[in-house]
Amino acid sequence: MDMQVLWYVLAAVLALIGLAGIVLPALPGLPLVFAGMAIAAWADGFEQVGGITLAVLGVLTVISLGVDLMATALGAKRVGASRLAIIGAVAGTFAGLFLGVIGLLIGPFVGALIGELLHGRQVRQATKVGFGTWLGILLGVVLKLGLAFAMLGLFALAWIY
Repeated sequence: MDMQVLWYVLAAVLALIGLAGIVLPALPGLPLVFAGMAIAAWADGFEQVGGITLAVLGVLTVISLGVDLMATALGAKRVGASRLAIIGAVAGTFAGLFLGVIGLLIGPFVGALIGELLHGRQVRQATKVGFGTWLGILLGVVLKLGLAFAMLGLFALAWIY
């Protein structure tokens, strides 16, 4: 098998794992997507996708990291989440990994709720914080998915033209 084909396979695998990583918090989603695209561009000597396109994709990757942090933080801050709620949301997300899609959807909420209860909040306020934190995480995932598809589209356009 040609080495170039192996590089393309590696690039595709990284991009696919990266797309999964947008939803799964244990994986650096868009950086892996970017790494896959960079390897694909390198594999053909940057003839199809050049430096300018890769630079734009790199900037979008950096923006995605900021979007992720900002969406979660804003969702939590808007409802007055404590540090324990944020830690709980992260722990709940990781715990949710073992329960599939349902776990990923409810894990951050449950984790933030428990964190707030441990912080001494009443159930009503803790529920509000849990929901706000969950909403921030969900918004971050949606925005990162949008960035991922924009990056893939830009890469595909550069490859074709």
